[in-house]
Amino acid sequence: MRSVFLLCLLLAGGCTALGQNQTRPQRNYPTPVEGDYVIQNFHFRSGESLPELKMHYRTIGTLTRDASGVANNAVLIGHGTGGAGTSLLNATFANVLFGPGQLLDATKYFIILPDGVGHGNSSKPSDGLHAKFPHYTYDDMVAALYEVLTKKLGVNHLRLVMGTSMGGMQTWVWGETYPDFMDALMPLASNPVEIAGRNRMWRFMAIDAIKNDPDWMGGEYKTQPMRCLTTAEDLLILAGSAPLNWQAVAPTRETAEKFYLDRFKPAVTRLDANDLIYQLDASREYNPSPKLETIKAPLIAVNSADDFINPPELGMIEKEIKRVKRGRFIMIPISSETRGHGTHTIAKIWQGYLKELLDESAN
Repeated sequence: MRSVFLLCLLLAGGCTALGQNQTRPQRNYPTPVEGDYVIQNFHFRSGESLPELKMHYRTIGTLTRDASGVANNAVLIGHGTGGAGTSLLNATFANVLFGPGQLLDATKYFIILPDGVGHGNSSKPSDGLHAKFPHYTYDDMVAALYEVLTKKLGVNHLRLVMGTSMGGMQTWVWGETYPDFMDALMPLASNPVEIAGRNRMWRFMAIDAIKNDPDWMGGEYKTQPMRCLTTAEDLLILAGSAPLNWQAVAPTRETAEKFYLDRFKPAVTRLDANDLIYQLDASREYNPSPKLETIKAPLIAVNSADDFINPPELGMIEKEIKRVKRGRFIMIPISSETRGHGTHTIAKIWQGYLKELLDESAN
């Protein structure tokens, strides 16, 4: 549940927890199969290593291969900061994409939803190493997943790599690190540039608040340092905000305060301070810009105009996408349907572009 609530804060803008009288929509795709793979003696870019790095994942569907033995229906979808593969198994994403006749019909595709390093049920600081856990980066996370795909799942080629937020940023990394490994790329809610400016500042504010709290105790706290987590959570709320939607659902002072307290304040008790520090800091070395020309696969990047984390006025992606040989960029205008940064999880808004990408990259 921790990752679900953090995802609501950071990634889904207007996302709310299910109340007692609400029910989850019935799944319209096969039951996900969960698994673990332990990578022995994994070395991180920082020079640190782990004797055992556990990677958790879930798959939907069955892997198929062409006559030469190359996998031809595997789809890798990466989750956002603080989330897990389960965070994509919801009505606005999975039920729109994975069902019968839908774009990523799980009876035809082999869908892989991993928990990234430091997230979900994969190895993370809160498992016991705390602040002694290796300081992972997005490159480490992609390298670990590549090993899961090739050595555990038998995937030697991907039909599609896509991802939301952090998963979107890692989609750019996949395209540059393994340019011949996939047919298509779709990064959602991301920019292919160094995390700097306000984007780095709000992350650093949250990290700094935790580390400067005496209750953090250098990461060896016995109970969660709630004062600093409250500050960090408030920053996550703002980063994931959706102004138009939030104004509509909370048009008065009373409703705004109730919206905040009822929907988000309880989430702070589900956070782990060390995990959050590492999750927010993992993007510190991210910068695909210098190698964008190396991306070979067709790529469609999609952002929304009400995204606090990737604001359109910066104009960065419009400039950078010109260097991607087969790249396109789509900016979704603000509407009653968008949810700020969390628009990336509302597949009905952008699935038309996914169809174009799949058609363009079809063999």
